[in-house]
Amino acid sequence: MTTDATEAAEPQHSVSEAAPEAQENDRTLFFEQPLNERMRTFLRLDFLYSQALYHNEMASQWGTRAAVSSLIDILAIISRGDVRSDALKELERQLTLLGEFQSKPGVDTHRLKSLIANLNRLRGELMNAGIANLQPLRDSEFLNAVKHRSSIPGGTCEFDLPDYLYWLSQPDEARIRAFNQWLTVLRPLCDAVSELIWLTRQNGRTRQETAQGGNFTITFDRENPLQLLRIAVPASMGLYPEVSGSHHRCHVRFLSWKGLSERATQADSDVKFLLTCCA
Repeated sequence: MTTDATEAAEPQHSVSEAAPEAQENDRTLFFEQPLNERMRTFLRLDFLYSQALYHNEMASQWGTRAAVSSLIDILAIISRGDVRSDALKELERQLTLLGEFQSKPGVDTHRLKSLIANLNRLRGELMNAGIANLQPLRDSEFLNAVKHRSSIPGGTCEFDLPDYLYWLSQPDEARIRAFNQWLTVLRPLCDAVSELIWLTRQNGRTRQETAQGGNFTITFDRENPLQLLRIAVPASMGLYPEVSGSHHRCHVRFLSWKGLSERATQADSDVKFLLTCCA
C-alpha cells in the first residue's frame, strides 16, 4: 500500500479549517497491484530503496541497522534476476513512447524534452555502471557476514557480530558516509527504477467505479497489456481492497477493517472507488 503525498492527491486544509482527526479521515489511500513480474520486482526494489534512504538519514545506530538490512534485501533482489537489463529495456520503451509525442499538437514540448533528457541521463548512468559494478558489494566480507547472520532471528545481536557493533559505534558522520558509498553503487539502478515507476503511474488512466456488494472484476485488453493497477479509497471508509488474478483478469473485493483483534470482513454494500490502469 502506498499513500500519495502530492498536493493534488490530498485535500488541503489550514489549521483553522479542520482538526487533525478530520485531516486524517480525508486522506486518500492508494493500493497498488503489479500485473507482471518485472513491475513486482521494481516496486519491491523502490520500496527498499526509499526505506534505506529514510533510515540512513535518521543518523542513529538503530537507523543504520535498518538501512543496512534494506541494503542487503536490495542486493538479494538484484542477485535473483537481471533487473538491470529489465530497467534498460523499460527505459528504451518509455523513450520510444515519449518520442512519439513530439509530433503531436498541444504537447508541452519543454516538459517533454525535460522528461526525455532525464531518461537519457538515467539510461547513460545505468549503462556506464556496468554489470560488474555491484561486485564489490557482493564480495564484501563485512556485508556478507551481516547478511548471513540476518537469516537468524536476532542473529545480528552484539555478541554475534562484534565487528558490526564496533562499526555501529563509530560517529554518525562516519557511518552515513560509509553507507552512502555503498548506496552510490546501487543508485544508478534504483534511481532508474524509481523514475520508471513514477512514469508508469503518470501514464495511468483513472476512472470511477463501483464494486457491487464489495466485489469488482476487471478484464484486460490482451492487445494492450497493463503493468499496474492503482485503487484509491478515502481512509474514512475503513475499507481496503484485496486483489487476485493475473494480467488478463483481476478480481477485487473490499474488506472492512475491524482492528487488530478481529478479522476483516467482506463489505456487503456498494463501494465507490477510483481505479487507475497503468500501461
